Amino acid sequence: MSRTILFNKPFDVLSQFTDKGTEGSTRKTLSAFIDVPKVYAAGRLDRDSEGLLVLTDDGKLQQRIANPRNKWPKTYWAQVEGTPSASALDRLRNGIDLKDGKTRPANVNIMEEPAFLWPRNPPIRVRKSIPDTWISLTITEGRNRQVRRMTAAIGHPTLRLIRYSVGDWTLDNIATGAWRDA
Repeated sequence: MSRTILFNKPFDVLSQFTDKGTEGSTRKTLSAFIDVPKVYAAGRLDRDSEGLLVLTDDGKLQQRIANPRNKWPKTYWAQVEGTPSASALDRLRNGIDLKDGKTRPANVNIMEEPAFLWPRNPPIRVRKSIPDTWISLTITEGRNRQVRRMTAAIGHPTLRLIRYSVGDWTLDNIATGAWRDA
């Protein structure tokens, strides 16, 4: 029987079980949180991003989630610098031209800061003269640092990025650094 795990990855944790970085590196990996044999991340979540990471021992499921051709929706909550205008949000909805090509259209809306949000350690940089805004952004591809590049392209750099859902799985009731079986 296959096993699928939903993990709320903290900031500054690699989406792998070992650190293949420089010798003597002390970067945190999944092994600091998950002691389950033979499960692997289905897709990646950057070290400086937080939120839902799906792990499984089912290779076919892993491929379905990770392969952009399958168009699995992934929803991110992004805290961005400034307040995006309606036209900036429309650019995201229509697809953004990035160096590696145009993105698929995204479903995007301004949202309130999530009520159950945990504090980030270290906190984001805050500038008193520039407001920040939370947006919910759902994409169906997974290019390298895609959401960050998309928000930067509309002039609103991402300050904090949390993946809220992958397909029908969500972060609901999973504390940061905790996991549960799907």
